[in-house]
Amino acid sequence: MRRIATVFGGSGFAGRYICQRLAREGWRVRVAVRFPNHALFVRTYGILGQVEPVFADIRDDASVAAAMVGADAVINCVGIMHETRGRTFEAIHVEGAERIARLAAESGVSRLVHLSALGADPGSESRYARSKAEGEAAVLRAFPDATILRPSVMFGPEDDFFNRFADMSRFTLVLPVVGAKTRFQPVYVDDVARAAVQAVETGAAGVFELGGPDVETFRQLMERMLAVVRRRRLIVNVPFWAANVMAAVLDGAQFVSGGLWVNRILTRDQVKLLRHDNVVSGALPGLADLGIDPVAMDAILDTYLWVWRPEGQYTTIREGLARLR
Repeated sequence: MRRIATVFGGSGFAGRYICQRLAREGWRVRVAVRFPNHALFVRTYGILGQVEPVFADIRDDASVAAAMVGADAVINCVGIMHETRGRTFEAIHVEGAERIARLAAESGVSRLVHLSALGADPGSESRYARSKAEGEAAVLRAFPDATILRPSVMFGPEDDFFNRFADMSRFTLVLPVVGAKTRFQPVYVDDVARAAVQAVETGAAGVFELGGPDVETFRQLMERMLAVVRRRRLIVNVPFWAANVMAAVLDGAQFVSGGLWVNRILTRDQVKLLRHDNVVSGALPGLADLGIDPVAMDAILDTYLWVWRPEGQYTTIREGLARLR
């Protein structure tokens, strides 16, 4: 009998890679999302009928329970970086995570994997980091044998990190960054997917910190990105006090608009996060403990950031011809 996995948020950045890997391993995958019609592309991840989007809102018990009926494994990839009316950190990262874990336990699901974030800390000044930690605690109370994955910043073709700054570099000679000295340990999104599927397959329980092989400052990451897109830009560090002022204005604009405009540029909570390094502690197991050798940024960035080069895919041809002269 084919095994069934329900992936909440399976059409998102990390979720789609998890669904693809599950399908390749022979799982029947239910992609539980709020808008199934927007996730029809997931059907191409497997054979006919193997991967299907279904409706679920993690703020609602009935739809969550319906999405996991008969499931052998559940993976929760739902997370937000920007709060909107009704979709707050508390509602999504804590209450939603607890609801999935509780109903999974009641439904007799054998494996639960919860995607959290590196830096989750109940004592953090950041509401995002606190909510991630509180969500982990709620999951483990309801489902003690769950697997918690804490990835650092994830990179890959659909990422909102390197792509965002590469796009910005097209229109400005100055690239502003907040926390230029803050260190990150970016992890390839497909390595996170491999970790999730490995946890489901092997039953590895506990908390895992997921980081790639490279640890670099924010400034170094931007320098790396600019080298790939073949652009020269002045990287300017924005002091935290100035970033707080900018973020307060942007947050205020969202409030005044009544939520019609969402601040996806810079929030005050993100400024708090950027004050602290985002690297694995070494005190918890990681990718190596799941038998995964992490992929380096050098092997991946060039495969998708080329679209932001001045001549796109023709840049390498021009460079080759220049060397022949």
